[in-house]
Amino acid sequence: MIYNLKKLRGEQIQLSKKVSLENDIPENVKTVGGFDLAYSGKTAYSAGVVFDFETLELMEKHVTKMKINFPYIPTFLAFREYKPIVEVYKKLKNKPDVLLINGQGIAHPLRIGLASHVGVMLDKPTIGVAQKKLVGNYDEPKIGEYSKLFHNGEQIGWVYRSKKQFKPIFISPGHKVSLFTSIGIVLNCMRDHKLPEPLWKAHTLSVLSKTNL
Repeated sequence: MIYNLKKLRGEQIQLSKKVSLENDIPENVKTVGGFDLAYSGKTAYSAGVVFDFETLELMEKHVTKMKINFPYIPTFLAFREYKPIVEVYKKLKNKPDVLLINGQGIAHPLRIGLASHVGVMLDKPTIGVAQKKLVGNYDEPKIGEYSKLFHNGEQIGWVYRSKKQFKPIFISPGHKVSLFTSIGIVLNCMRDHKLPEPLWKAHTLSVLSKTNL
């Protein structure tokens, strides 16, 4: 199947104009969600979880599966994963105050990565947490610290390395969350894993679901 990438790029440009980096979240965040996908052939297993923000206790989890025909194309990930994420989000009874999504926020050439795309479409505060850099440059952070991620002279996120055995993760606001708030929320959700707890749980759940669903 041939996709009109020029048209999709135009859609991204229009969506990027709607991205807000002004905080539009509750003064006291109570819940945080995690969303990730795993694939078996062309079937995507999308997991969504909701955690208590203060205690990091799991409150709710769901998994959906969906056929995906759009291929993996760097910088166009949202057109592959947006719909499965929305589908599982709709099944959550407890809608999280903030969504953590395994992908980029504004740390994208057009400032409209997966987390930003989802945030604008759902009109929800989102933060992107990725395990690989898409664009930008940074100073390698020391263990337990973070550094700024820049692209074309603009800060687009943060690079955080929690432990010696882990490579850094790349954190960027998606929508309705500021740069400063994005790192604070993610750090609050860090425990013993490379990813913040809601994302680690969503990742684990999506991978296990490939064989259990």
